[in-house]
Amino acid sequence: MIQTDGTDELLRTLVLVLDLCGTFAFALSGAMAGVRRRLDLFGVLVLSFAAATFGGIARDLLIGATPPAALQDWRYLAVSLTAGAIVFFWSSLIEKVRNPVRMLDAMGLALFAVAGTEKALAFGLSPAMAALLGMLTGIGGGVARDVLLAEIPAVLRSDLYAVAALLGAGIVAGGSLLNLPILVTALAGGLACFSLRVAAIRRGWRLPVAAPGRS
Repeated sequence: MIQTDGTDELLRTLVLVLDLCGTFAFALSGAMAGVRRRLDLFGVLVLSFAAATFGGIARDLLIGATPPAALQDWRYLAVSLTAGAIVFFWSSLIEKVRNPVRMLDAMGLALFAVAGTEKALAFGLSPAMAALLGMLTGIGGGVARDVLLAEIPAVLRSDLYAVAALLGAGIVAGGSLLNLPILVTALAGGLACFSLRVAAIRRGWRLPVAAPGRS
């Protein structure tokens, strides 16, 4: 558990900021996927909220932080719906960014992996379990988005998706184990996750794919 009031307050603020930034990034990613599938305004907003909050809700339920922050704090809903509305009305501008959905998804993945790990550590989980929960937080939004669009979740088929989240979460957990500064490990973990994910996208890095058996 956190040992001082000052550190506890810093950690709560850091988790909130990372959570809201990740919420915005995943909401943009979810909304862009909805626009590309030609959903109506309501469908885009639902997709943006689900993609932005599912990972955090799953994390909070598993560590006993109930009700989940995304359902308790109005800012999560406001941020996700704002991002969804921006994409719905100005998607042509966002499309000009190279490969927008994947880049925004990588950003959300990094932010949520770090925030999930930090919150799990604050609730007393061991570094190893906190890293796994951070990975779950990172991949949850993308899974929700893909399932709602009737697609195979990217985590099951994409270029080092969960691996990148686990790397970032592992750096944060390892930093906690070594008593390194919270901000330093959060920044290092987020950059490592984002960099690996982007490199995997651009260079086509992936884990071995299961091959069908031969009779």
